[in-house]
Amino acid sequence: MKLVFLDRDGVINEFPGNGRYVTKVKEFHFISGSLEGLRILSENDFTIFVISNQAGVGKGVYSRKKLNHITRYMLRKVKNAGGRIKKIFYCTHPSNHGCDCRKPEIGSVRRALESMNKTIRSAQKAFFVGDTQVDILAGHNAGCKTIFILSGRETRRDMRRWTVQPDFVAPNLLEAAIIINRSYAKRPSA
Repeated sequence: MKLVFLDRDGVINEFPGNGRYVTKVKEFHFISGSLEGLRILSENDFTIFVISNQAGVGKGVYSRKKLNHITRYMLRKVKNAGGRIKKIFYCTHPSNHGCDCRKPEIGSVRRALESMNKTIRSAQKAFFVGDTQVDILAGHNAGCKTIFILSGRETRRDMRRWTVQPDFVAPNLLEAAIIINRSYAKRPSA
């Protein structure tokens, strides 16, 4: 099975800025190449999950209803561009909540796999794509190959002090999709 886990803000849509959230559709702007990257992955039979921390809901900055509205908008645009996202798992808890679904914990990855009757061992063949150290740690903790993309919050300079380094670095989701496709093309067939 070909699996990809993606962060949302900074990967699919523009990162709104530190301490800020995308609270309405008019604030949701796709990063150049992200729709094409999603289309490429979908056309090559990857199952795509979005795993995203959205603590603004738990903090009362915006409602679950608004988050759902933004999600429906995103999914419609992705579908219209030829992409398919299987399911989205949001952690809406504040960072001090202690839940297992907030990255870098892997509860959301585990739930995504369980939704397909797979175990966490299936993640060893998957990719996790994100724009922060937290994303790379989540992917690493789940056993995924990781791709750090430079279209979001953190930079190569930030990466120097990380304890866990990504397997790949790409400028955006489109280039990450190309890396993922190449990696699977090189794997021996079972």
